[in-house]
Amino acid sequence: MRLLLVEDDDHVAAALSAVLARHGFQVVHARNGEEALRALLPADKEPFGVILLDLGLPDQDGYEVCGKIRKRTATPVIMVTARADVRSRIHGLNLGADDYVTKPYDTGELLARIHAVARRTTSGEDTAPTPVAALSLGPVAIELPTRRVSVDGEEVQLTRKEFDLLALLAQRPGVVFRREQIISEVWRTSWEGTGRTLEVHVASLRSKLRLPALIETVRGVGYRLVAPSA
Repeated sequence: MRLLLVEDDDHVAAALSAVLARHGFQVVHARNGEEALRALLPADKEPFGVILLDLGLPDQDGYEVCGKIRKRTATPVIMVTARADVRSRIHGLNLGADDYVTKPYDTGELLARIHAVARRTTSGEDTAPTPVAALSLGPVAIELPTRRVSVDGEEVQLTRKEFDLLALLAQRPGVVFRREQIISEVWRTSWEGTGRTLEVHVASLRSKLRLPALIETVRGVGYRLVAPSA
């Protein structure tokens, strides 16, 4: 698999490239945002399977680069960041990143995340859920075929995973979904490290829909959707 590594520190890039190469990856190294965007241009080469994007770039803000990458390709993007706060993670996911790792990270965890996002893409799990009906939950309207969500008639822009998560919970209001079940159905993986990504997506949904109580945390079990009053 070809992997685009966007990292301005040559020493870090060399060490990581060596590790990735030992695990079968063909690494292309970009030292800044402009090099990363240029690397996506050649159409005659095998497309990248994953983009590993460090946010601390010298020429452009890493979030800005992530947004530009997403406009050019659907290749999975894993952000590498020293910013551990939830808001920073949500911002990156909203721009189209598929996952994130926080520095300092374990190499084994990074490899697991790379393989996880690659599996999600090749397995086609980003297809919309099979039901074709629209769901109405108080002020929240969910159109499954078109993947549109609105609150009080105002459309809300969700990422692919945010919509899949909301659609899963909304089809059975009041039912508690175990974390493992959600991760299996939405992310199509059983890897337990995805749990942190699930928490960030839940927080993002609560914020975007402006309904903090819509998704209830059932401590030690998982989440359920509490249908609001109209």
